[in-house]
Amino acid sequence: MKLIAKLVAGIIAGIFIGLAGIDWITRLAITFKDVFGEFINFVIPLIILFFIASGISKLGNESGKLLGISLGAAYTSTLIAGIGAFFVATFIMPFIASGGAVPEEGKGLEGFLTFEIEPLMGVITALVLAFVFGVGIAKLNSQFLMKVFDEGKSIIELVIVKIIIPLLPFYIAGIFAELAAAGTVFNTLKVFGIVLVVAVLTHWVWLFILYTIAGTYNKRNPFSLLKTMLPAFFTALGTMSSAATIPVTLRQTKENGVREEIANFSIPLNATIHLSGSTITITSCSIAVMAVLDGYSIPGFSQMLPFILMLGVVMIAAPGVPGGAVMAATGILASMLGFDKEAIGLMIALYMAQDSFGTATNVTGDGALALIIDKFMATSKK
Repeated sequence: MKLIAKLVAGIIAGIFIGLAGIDWITRLAITFKDVFGEFINFVIPLIILFFIASGISKLGNESGKLLGISLGAAYTSTLIAGIGAFFVATFIMPFIASGGAVPEEGKGLEGFLTFEIEPLMGVITALVLAFVFGVGIAKLNSQFLMKVFDEGKSIIELVIVKIIIPLLPFYIAGIFAELAAAGTVFNTLKVFGIVLVVAVLTHWVWLFILYTIAGTYNKRNPFSLLKTMLPAFFTALGTMSSAATIPVTLRQTKENGVREEIANFSIPLNATIHLSGSTITITSCSIAVMAVLDGYSIPGFSQMLPFILMLGVVMIAAPGVPGGAVMAATGILASMLGFDKEAIGLMIALYMAQDSFGTATNVTGDGALALIIDKFMATSKK
């Protein structure tokens, strides 16, 4: 919650800087935005490489059937949630967005310098490399390489927690200073505010769907099952981390009657692979960004479906750190949707503003999947 307050303060400070009309201060803010944006672009492939490789490498030692069912259920939930969010967002956007929130290239104020940091590899290269090493480590059970990628992930997490997250408010301030100087900031804020409300409502609709399915399958009251999981939901609101909420999620899942061995397996696993809430948010927010920025248009389903399919993959193991999901997704935002630095910056701001709600939806949904998996495994033994 403290991070959200800092981001809001950054937005307000950026608006005041842009509206004040003092060009050198505005250009200073834009310069920081440009330089920090380059640093984020540099880190993106490293996030994808180490997060995904580290996550996949842990899957090789688990029970084959149970692992397969868990992976299938988590990915299906994530995919359908993203598709649903797409249709909701594309239905609402034409009514609230007028477009053109960023000045065309060559107009408006610019930073004092041009600074470029070339990434070590492209996003797709990092993704393929992560899969090659992740699957290879899992198959060979290479403890040495597993430790290398685990420690690499820890270093990137440290960069996110100690550098990127603390400096995000200043980065966001630079973006909104540029928007305010161009005279388009209030239209942008109006659209984004509505989108955040819609995303949170979509989270709850998806949870009701998941628990209706789980309750029907188990012949139990879905509202009672969902009520039992509320402590996990509210814990995630505070921690903004699926991993940090695992103890509470595990306890509440067992209270819902899931067998201990199933809960002990599925909850920690789903904390890293089930990302329906994050997918709803990223899908909704990406459409909002494309609706308000100049040079973009609301995408069709054929353009967004591959993006949603990839989201469920690139965010593996990202929920361990606040904001990790959107950081991992920035690569495909750029490569598949054509987001530039300004669009990615707005995307990060939007996502972080409600990261806690997306995370809460992720972990609460984990409890529903555990109920479904437990029932399926018990039935399949008969």
